[in-house]
Amino acid sequence: MVSSSVSAPPLPATRLWTRNFGLFFTARIVSMLGDMMMPVALAVAMISLGYGVSGIGYALGAWMGSFALFIVFGGVIADRFHPLPQLIGADAVRCVAQGSLAVYLWIGHPTLWFVIGGSVLGGIATAMFQPGTSSLVPQVSTDPTQANGVLRVSQGMATMAGPALAGVLVAATSTAWVFVIDAATFAISGVCLLALRLPRFAPDRSQSTLTNLREGWDEFRSRSWLWAVILIWWVLGVFVWGPLTPLGAASIIAEHGKAAFGYAEGAFGAGCVLGGLVAIRIRPVRPLLGGGFAMFLFPMMPLAAALVPALPLLMLGYAISGVGWAFWGVQWSTTVQTQIPEDRLNRVTAYEVGGSILAIPLGQVLSGPASSLVGVRPLLLAGAAISLGCALALVVVRPVRGLVRRDAGPSRDTGASPSAGKAGGS
Repeated sequence: MVSSSVSAPPLPATRLWTRNFGLFFTARIVSMLGDMMMPVALAVAMISLGYGVSGIGYALGAWMGSFALFIVFGGVIADRFHPLPQLIGADAVRCVAQGSLAVYLWIGHPTLWFVIGGSVLGGIATAMFQPGTSSLVPQVSTDPTQANGVLRVSQGMATMAGPALAGVLVAATSTAWVFVIDAATFAISGVCLLALRLPRFAPDRSQSTLTNLREGWDEFRSRSWLWAVILIWWVLGVFVWGPLTPLGAASIIAEHGKAAFGYAEGAFGAGCVLGGLVAIRIRPVRPLLGGGFAMFLFPMMPLAAALVPALPLLMLGYAISGVGWAFWGVQWSTTVQTQIPEDRLNRVTAYEVGGSILAIPLGQVLSGPASSLVGVRPLLLAGAAISLGCALALVVVRPVRGLVRRDAGPSRDTGASPSAGKAGGS
């Protein structure tokens, strides 16, 4: 790490594991566990049902596309009302959607349109869920960096255990059982969220939805570091993240079998655990610069999927990639949560998440036709090179590399709005 990323003195210790944070943590890790099982099960199901790489891309693209299109409205609703009931309702919808797919897999041969329809419903529900989770972190914890680090570790654990468990289940039983477990995780998450005790919330409903959307957009575009990262993520989404699951699944399953893809994804999760633990201990003064350097590890994932070495080396490549991805994720989440005013955080988060993810379904849908024209391995190798270029962009773009952590001194982002100084929530 370069000198610009040297850690600042540690902050005073705070009590993280309150009742509220324990419930929130349980809800998130259980839900994440199911989420991480789903792509493996869906990829195997599409291949087993005869829909191939294109089927995987269409199903995942439908989920991501509906998620990206509706997340802005999810952010507005979360700001106009308390986000907690919205999260609970979204969990209920996702529980029903995943349970229905499991039943159909047991009793018959699901059509591609049924799977795509379920993916659309699940994506919309997740769009209603995701923005509120960001604003709840400062409400259930007093140290967002520590909380985000712990949550990133838990996400890594889920990413490690979920795909591996899914790989074992699809090899030993059927994909239907994976979707049953996924449905159960949403039920458990909803119960935990229902048990939270949060302060009274007095939202401002004096303005119209259109005005709220416009204010959220103004907050988003006024921060050059924020939209610069989203532009970089568009390139990463179209050429790397979007095609990575369909192409990686096809490449690894063809070489090592169905369970191996789950093991590789599990190794990525193990790397995320390590990266999250490192992020709890190391807090760069310039968080996005430090996270950008960590992202130089990420290209190991598409590279390993392209070369498909022996299973231990394949898993090692995925694990190294996970370290960089998790460290970046903690720096990014904490930066957004501490730089944006709390009363507008849900809307800005919606634009941020929607903007960064909207490119992924495009890459997923195009992965099938592109692999037919070019081949799976060349596309994965190109993805490795492009992700390396994206990491380089993160450390050379001035607003991104120059942003100073909120508690480390005044921000150097000249594009920040005057209200940015009110950010916090912790």
